[in-house]
Amino acid sequence: MPAVIRHDWTREEVLALFDLPFPELLHRAASVHRERFDPAEVQVSTLLSVKTGGCPEDCAYCPQAARYHTGVQATKLMSADQVLEKARQAKAAGATRFCMGAAWRSPKDRDIPKVAEMIRGVKALGLETCATLGMLSADQARALRQAGLDYYNHNIDTDPEYYGQIISTREVEDRFRTLEHVREAGLKTCCGGIVGMGERREQRAGLLMALANLPAHPDSVPINRLVEVAGTPLAERHTAAELDPFEFVRTIAVARILMPASMVRLSAGRASMSDELQALCFLAGANSIFYGEQLLTTGNPDTEADQALFARLGLRPMHVTQESGTVHADIVEPAKPACAA
Repeated sequence: MPAVIRHDWTREEVLALFDLPFPELLHRAASVHRERFDPAEVQVSTLLSVKTGGCPEDCAYCPQAARYHTGVQATKLMSADQVLEKARQAKAAGATRFCMGAAWRSPKDRDIPKVAEMIRGVKALGLETCATLGMLSADQARALRQAGLDYYNHNIDTDPEYYGQIISTREVEDRFRTLEHVREAGLKTCCGGIVGMGERREQRAGLLMALANLPAHPDSVPINRLVEVAGTPLAERHTAAELDPFEFVRTIAVARILMPASMVRLSAGRASMSDELQALCFLAGANSIFYGEQLLTTGNPDTEADQALFARLGLRPMHVTQESGTVHADIVEPAKPACAA
């Protein structure tokens, strides 16, 4: 019988999952994963920064904040033609979802028609569309939905109780309000967080509990491992020691158990993960990745490396059926792995 969808998890229950012996936790997570997904299928997305830098927020991890000296240059919003060319390249490389990110606290109403034009163009290519633009009003969320947007990404970043240690320019309630607007507009939600920011296990449990107890589980749950960027407060504090790899896998596994029907995505930080660590994450229930060499302003494994890893693990990419809006996997011959020296 498939795992029951719950929205009433307690921190104690979530911590009890974290505390399970590692083999038992992975077995439980893999069993839940198999109830709803083919464990050999991985959904592939590409993320493009359509407007980089200059953000007025003070997120302690973010190189795009205007107040930090990280070497990131602020850019204007890309044209629709530029975005569509990148989307075509992403589709040719095997991506099924195309995500557009803009470094705004929140878009101005005059920005929405420009983003809507991008969404319509990407949708016409047969790709799922996703956007992350900061906080949205209810009217803005409806306008994006009318343009054909499928998913809206708005992470809560961390445990609500730890949030003030990372961000002071907005409240976590602001994020929950945007998620409410997104759900009410009929958009699918993409919502996760970042681990390795100096938080304790109790706070990682709090992050996952907050996500699982939303009125509807996020359709996609990106789990990011902090990438320290010189010039950001977290890099300068030296308090965010790299998270133990097994603890990261535990976080993936608990996310899978709490949110059985969600896509659990390996997001930022993959460039520094070994193939073995990624394989454990897939075993623990991760079934989505970002594909391509860049995630907004941080690095990501290149597509050839990902294709070789898929081949070694016997994984295959999911593909979108545009008519139904669902995702399925075609049986495709995986790329041959590069020869070892």
